[in-house]
Amino acid sequence: MTLITDPYFHPGETKGPSVHERRAAYVDFCGEHYELDPAAPLCIGRDADLVIDDNPYLHRRFLRIESIDGFWWLINEGDRLPATVVAADTGLKASIPPGSRLPLFGPTTVVFTAGPTTYELDVNISSARPQLVSVDEIPVGEQTLRPPDLTTAQRALIVALAEPLLLRDGTPTSAIPGSRAAADRLGWPLTKFNRKLDNVCDRFAQMGVTGLRGEPGKLASNRRVRLVEFALAGRVITKSDLALLDSEVGTADP
Repeated sequence: MTLITDPYFHPGETKGPSVHERRAAYVDFCGEHYELDPAAPLCIGRDADLVIDDNPYLHRRFLRIESIDGFWWLINEGDRLPATVVAADTGLKASIPPGSRLPLFGPTTVVFTAGPTTYELDVNISSARPQLVSVDEIPVGEQTLRPPDLTTAQRALIVALAEPLLLRDGTPTSAIPGSRAAADRLGWPLTKFNRKLDNVCDRFAQMGVTGLRGEPGKLASNRRVRLVEFALAGRVITKSDLALLDSEVGTADP
């Protein structure tokens, strides 16, 4: 696999669309671009098509990106190191342990750690994400519940909790701020934040999301983390919602 400059331009011809426009899929690592070929997998590691580093903690062949049945897949060929995949537009994260694989849709960031060093590469896929198809009639008892409609303030609350994950791909859920820090970010009193958090958690719990509401003998101690995980996975919020934080700061909403 070779490093790309612009294979579509030849001397003496008029230059057409850029290589980034012509390429269907490619990997960006430290500013270098590697084209993905449906006929030939791209191996990533210490001694592979895409050489990451001579880090002895890194597998010689760690990851493989391959086209299978019309989809691009990220495959972990290692036997020790996991990789984290983050959807660039939503911040949704998934872990790929050794021996497993995950389909890739749209721009994706792959983060992994070998020894003391953490690496990050971007996989750019031009194919769109699968779209939900609506139908006119749904048999009784088979309709899927949708996330409830939220007020601007409720959405801003979730964004305040998810802000670290939305700002930087690969950020762990341990970075989710506490209630007081999130309330300060919004310019709200803590009592207002906690009241709205209760309301949001109740609304999602009513549609079947677990871990958001305490039960007899069981406290919902991690409900902020569970709320953020569900909101990102269900695309209730995306990076575009970060603007809500500035609009909500200092508002007098009761």
